[in-house]
Amino acid sequence: MQLNHFIDHTILKPTTLISDIEKVCAEARQYGFASACIPPPFVKKTKELLQGSSVKTCTVIGFPFGYSAIEAKLAEVLLAIVDGADELDIVINLIALKNNDWQYLANEANHLIPIIKEKGKTVKIIIESGVLTDEEIIKCCELYGPAGIDYLKTSTGYAEKGASIHAVELFKKHLPQHTGIKASGGIRDYAFARQLVEAGATRLGCSASVAIVEGGKGEGNY
Repeated sequence: MQLNHFIDHTILKPTTLISDIEKVCAEARQYGFASACIPPPFVKKTKELLQGSSVKTCTVIGFPFGYSAIEAKLAEVLLAIVDGADELDIVINLIALKNNDWQYLANEANHLIPIIKEKGKTVKIIIESGVLTDEEIIKCCELYGPAGIDYLKTSTGYAEKGASIHAVELFKKHLPQHTGIKASGGIRDYAFARQLVEAGATRLGCSASVAIVEGGKGEGNY
């Protein structure tokens, strides 16, 4: 299984250097990853480094905890679009979710998703599945799937639990068929990455991307 086209090659640590961005972008071009996912301050630089390639520029909104005000997330979205981001991964307000305030989450989605879609950009919603119950995950699928998102994403990588086969299978069962699934958080080897794709993931967020694709060499014909 060729996994490179599934991978958002990711660096989101708070101490990210320009040299880190240059390395990630060079690797993304070399291996033909789907995107380079980088902190918001590096969107312009990443767009420049990826120019002329098929690799998309991806960034995050409300990262990593999701409890920024809607107005703050909206400002982040607008700036990311102006700076040239192709794909935006938005962390939902988990405080609202855990307090059962689904109206807040719907309002947040209604303020952010249409603007991104109007600009022709890809929107991924991060729900942090590792800290949610199955019922909460299903409710998220039912809320965000019909809202026109491109992908529902498992995790930021900053919670105590990242991607799981179980969460991906739940997503696949309860999302509209056309909605993509991005698994991220704790994906460090080819075997797990392949299992996630076989379970239904159509994107993978990884910082160990090169090791993953290199580890898959000679692992079969598909």
